[in-house]
Amino acid sequence: MKSKADLIVGIQWGDEGKGKMVDFLAQNYQYVVRYQGGHNAGHTIVNEGKKYALHLIPSGILYPNCKNIIGNGVVISPNALIEEMKAFNNLQGRLFISEKAHLILPFHELLDKKHEQNAKKAIGTTGKGIGPAYTDKVARCGVRIEELRDTQTLCEKLLERNEQLSTLGIENLEVKTLKTSLDTYAKALLPFLANTTAMIWEALDKGERVLCEGAQGSMLDIDHGTYPFVTSSTTIASGACSGSGISPRELGDVIGITKAYCTRVGNGPFPTEEKGEIGDYLREKGGEFGVTTGRSRRCGWLDAVAVKYACRLNGVNSLAMMKLDVLDGLDEIKVCTAYQDKDGNLLQSFPSNLCGIKPLYKSYKGWDKTAGVRDFQSLPKKAQEYILDLENFIGVKITMISTSPDRKDTIFRQ
Repeated sequence: MKSKADLIVGIQWGDEGKGKMVDFLAQNYQYVVRYQGGHNAGHTIVNEGKKYALHLIPSGILYPNCKNIIGNGVVISPNALIEEMKAFNNLQGRLFISEKAHLILPFHELLDKKHEQNAKKAIGTTGKGIGPAYTDKVARCGVRIEELRDTQTLCEKLLERNEQLSTLGIENLEVKTLKTSLDTYAKALLPFLANTTAMIWEALDKGERVLCEGAQGSMLDIDHGTYPFVTSSTTIASGACSGSGISPRELGDVIGITKAYCTRVGNGPFPTEEKGEIGDYLREKGGEFGVTTGRSRRCGWLDAVAVKYACRLNGVNSLAMMKLDVLDGLDEIKVCTAYQDKDGNLLQSFPSNLCGIKPLYKSYKGWDKTAGVRDFQSLPKKAQEYILDLENFIGVKITMISTSPDRKDTIFRQ
């Protein structure tokens, strides 16, 4: 009997804790599919005290019987992927890379940094070459990873970029160095290439369970996020279809991931940001420093209006709330439940432009300790009220609650 692919998607500006949730759920799936983004994303997983930082390899890799697919919607830095692969043994037969995935080459990173330096209003990118690689893909001059099967022809193709690079003040590609790099990439990565769309179709036709894993978060979506301070791919649920080859009617459950508060990396509007004592408290207690760059994350109260918006965008039918324990010990906890625009008008839905938007808060009394709690009824009453009130406002059940970085410290609610 055919099965449907389930999906985990970030509901905020990324860094919600998707890695832990995918890792926890992957034990029940035969396949985990990463469908968009690049090595600008980072998923941290803590298992039995050991921390794993994943950037391109799907989070199911810690389960020996799980097959992990890097889909066609991902842009791959060969150097980053090869380095990440060194942390794992026996990847053959467990890791598969779509032949149609595009490459991020070193000159893409140079282009990314050059653009940020020259921009009047910097986006605050990671400088990993993600945007330029997606730009090349859309402009139909990108490099698919399958082109590594003929490195001589690919080398000749890439040398045609020298005129453009020179115009931007970037050093020209040199034949011998380029060819050596491409040969190194080919040797390391070609054994893992596959027709991953056909693999996923076959798995679904056989009734096997497939879990799709997104990177970044819904508020960074190229169309529906806080443009232009967004990433260059489709981060919402629909991106799972184009980034893997799964049809919309073959998607099953959509699980949204949100923190109990809110964070953002890079520039761009953030209505609930707290720049003082509360922001510092959340940052330090939550360990809010980027997995990929180490940059401090901007922190603030939960924006429930944005969460409600993102849940509708993605068709979320259950929510997982991460890092509830970070709020332990606070006397007061706030949640944004509406906005006020610069003219004083009340806004109860998410606007296309957040400039001049002021958050309107609902306050909750704090609680003592949720850290390590694994049963909903064992949570402090105030924490229970916080969760129940949120799911009533958002309109989606909060079925999973994380109370520490460890995969075991998770509450499940039917």
